[in-house]
Amino acid sequence: MPGHGQAARAWRGLEHALDRVFGERDNPLRQLGGLGFYLFWLITLTGIYLYIFYDTSLEGAHASIEALSVEQWWAGGVMRSLHRYASDAFVVVIVLHLLRELMLGRFRGFRWYSWVSGVPTLWLAVGAGVIGYWMVWDTVALFVATATTEWFGALPGFGPALVRNFIADGAVSDRFFSLVVFLHIGMPLVLLLTMWAHIQRLTRPQTGTSRAVALWSLGAMLVLSLAAPAMSQPPADLVRLQASLPIDWFYLVALPAIYVGSPELVWIVSGGLTVLLGVAPWLGRSPRPAPARVVPEYCNGCRRCFADCPFAAIAMAPHPGGEGEIAVVDDDRCASCGICAGSCPQAVPFRPGERLVSGIDLPGLTVGVLRDEIDAAFREPGAAGATLLFTCRHGASPGPRPRPGVIAFELPCAGMLPPSFIEYGLRAGAAGVMVAACPESDCEYRFGVAWTMQRVAGEREPRLRRGVDRARLALLRVGREDAAALESGLNAFRARLAAPAVVSGAGASRRPVIREIENG
Repeated sequence: MPGHGQAARAWRGLEHALDRVFGERDNPLRQLGGLGFYLFWLITLTGIYLYIFYDTSLEGAHASIEALSVEQWWAGGVMRSLHRYASDAFVVVIVLHLLRELMLGRFRGFRWYSWVSGVPTLWLAVGAGVIGYWMVWDTVALFVATATTEWFGALPGFGPALVRNFIADGAVSDRFFSLVVFLHIGMPLVLLLTMWAHIQRLTRPQTGTSRAVALWSLGAMLVLSLAAPAMSQPPADLVRLQASLPIDWFYLVALPAIYVGSPELVWIVSGGLTVLLGVAPWLGRSPRPAPARVVPEYCNGCRRCFADCPFAAIAMAPHPGGEGEIAVVDDDRCASCGICAGSCPQAVPFRPGERLVSGIDLPGLTVGVLRDEIDAAFREPGAAGATLLFTCRHGASPGPRPRPGVIAFELPCAGMLPPSFIEYGLRAGAAGVMVAACPESDCEYRFGVAWTMQRVAGEREPRLRRGVDRARLALLRVGREDAAALESGLNAFRARLAAPAVVSGAGASRRPVIREIENG
């Protein structure tokens, strides 16, 4: 199962450790995507300031940057250093974000598009950074230009002599710097377009960070900018190269490698790694579960599934019956999480009839089948007074044989559970109902836990009726693969149910008991 391997457990262990330091909502590892957007805009704003003072000429390029760092160190120098360190952090965040999704197994199946569209961002970010080094036109810039052209010279159709002439004495002119500025502006625009495409299959994508993460990040880079400001090397000399130069290993790691090995070897390694990342979603993939299906006769076009789908897999179209709208599922985008089934107003188990049909449902586990299985479980001798437990397939599980007095059902996601099924379970004979979900930040399907909490609290449609005794309901948010924490929470809930005040309903709270156990 994706996300349940040793790598995933190790990564989640790291995230939970940082949760204890920063808090779950301000953990930077949980906001890598939004942090990437934040850094991009910080790089853009500082870059605009630097461009205002930049002289796009052979004689003025180095001097204008040097003047910013020396004569205007309190503003231009800080902006230049922020631009540099934010750019370095941007590369780190992209790599960490890629590593996180890889280790958690979130790149296969319906997620293939988000993964594949994200792979080029690293190349584009590095390309824009390398070109940025050219603009300074110091000895480092000359090395970067020379090494880059020699690297590209290994490709068919370029040739070392032709490429070397590009930076030969007399070939570099003011037009060269106009071209470099154009590329340094144009490539980030392409990068932004790629980032926009990367989030197109997400509902409510995270394009920003919490205030704390934003301030911490900015503060750390400001301190670094003041403690170790970015400075230029001596002006470029096309006649000779310096023997020793400071290297930005975030952006320029490939350039020294072409001299340690060869340009061809660096192309093979980098190109091979890119291809491997690009085809990763189709390597060793397991069969995908069937996507959600819409039943036209029962879909009233309420748009709840459209609003709740985390991956923009549902669109609205004219109803074939000629009146209103109908939900339409994009099979390629569908996560088969069942959150849409939990949002459908037709998924009410109290509806009369032998067969319960919802407007949208999962073929593998329909709400009708779930109702039938609950009915069958409570018809068994001794089932009355049992605790009804709903668990998430990606969260903690009581095992194949729950303890006596517990009737358990596993759902693809806690968000699949229509709130009315809680009341139905209580009326069927359950002493209490517990919904065991993942911690909100660990939800496999992004919003499954959040939507469940809001539906039960009456803050989101469909709502749990106000008349339901909340004292007989518990929502447990427990880390996956922690059966001990689930057992502990279940024991505490059953003990509370056995208390006389709960049995009689005296002083019952209007809200369910919510307990979260932070454990990987």
